[in-house]
Amino acid sequence: MSPYVLLLLPTLCQSCALLFSLLPFFLSTAVYFYLWTPDWPESIVSAGVKSAPTLLLAAVVLSWNGGQSVLGVGGGLVFSAVGDCCLVWPELFVHGMGAFAVAHLMYSITFLSSRYAPKSSSSWKRVVYLIIFLAAGAFYFYIYPFLQKAPDSDLIVPGVGVYTALISLMGVLALRTNHVPTVLGSLSFIVSDVALALQIFKVTPHLKHGNNIVMVTYYLAQLLITVGDVKAVGNKDEFDKWKRS
Repeated sequence: MSPYVLLLLPTLCQSCALLFSLLPFFLSTAVYFYLWTPDWPESIVSAGVKSAPTLLLAAVVLSWNGGQSVLGVGGGLVFSAVGDCCLVWPELFVHGMGAFAVAHLMYSITFLSSRYAPKSSSSWKRVVYLIIFLAAGAFYFYIYPFLQKAPDSDLIVPGVGVYTALISLMGVLALRTNHVPTVLGSLSFIVSDVALALQIFKVTPHLKHGNNIVMVTYYLAQLLITVGDVKAVGNKDEFDKWKRS
């Protein structure tokens, strides 16, 4: 067996093991899309089915990365699952938004950790960072009149503003990592939340497949962030072994 194959073998084995551990997530996601209908009742069962994929991803992260992920991506996934449950009931929207805000904050802190440290930085990224924040600000001001018409607008208007800032920060810090799954996951999360906001606050007419757009991009985002976190820890461990050798 060639040295090149021997070098790739541990990575290949890790990828296969990770894929196997993600099978429950794929199964629970399929169950959600199979059961969901536009008139899906607001119930504990609905909340459980909706949050199950995210909780299973949290279990994957914790099983691969251990306790260090409790205050990182693992914890962020748990708070995301809480947000999933809250959003089943419209009257708990603010609580759900708060849970997701905590999740984005935990993701952001994780992306600043040493295992995500970028190997190089590019000046063009600063321009992209600025574009992300400007686009987020423009989007907030675009939906602002619709936020004022929402129930509990005294909480919704500032809450959405803070949430927009946090998810933008998460996107910028994800881009800084240079980890492809992490970057794509954060962008998919932003797309999901934009699609959700346009529908929740009635900025756009009713979309026939609006929920599918939101949930496909959402589950994809969480999956990619999970894979990115597992890979980041694996890469750091390999780098540490190389330094000691």
